[in-house]
Amino acid sequence: MTIVKPSSPGVAARMSRQASRDTAPEVAVRKLLHASGYRYRLNERVPHMPRRTIDIAFTRAKVAVFMDGCFWHGCPEHATQPKANAEWWRQKLDRNMARDAETTAHLVTEGWTVLRFWEHQSPVLVAEQVAEVVDSKKSAERTGSEGEGL
Repeated sequence: MTIVKPSSPGVAARMSRQASRDTAPEVAVRKLLHASGYRYRLNERVPHMPRRTIDIAFTRAKVAVFMDGCFWHGCPEHATQPKANAEWWRQKLDRNMARDAETTAHLVTEGWTVLRFWEHQSPVLVAEQVAEVVDSKKSAERTGSEGEGL
């Protein structure tokens, strides 16, 4: 595969300044979860996958939460295709989406529940869904019926 560089030093500089963690949607969800009494780990390493992290991880319940950016992860509603250096961007974004799918499949194989949300989704609704899954997993763990009802 031929590696193509960004179309200009300006583009490369903008890309390097893009937040990869602690984005506004992620922080909003974390604040809601924390205020509701949930405790979690941030940017937890994906087991057996170097250089991959989980945005919000409930390690005991094995729930992994990812807050995906619409552009970088290919949101079907909001993703855009840059016109300048289109081939390079297509390859980059396709690799991001393939990496997301590979990470999700790996975590599921390891017994994790994976929740992926888009940055445009309501933080309140995201936090509610996360809380529901975490509570369900904790309840199943307490009753010894891990995995049932999910």
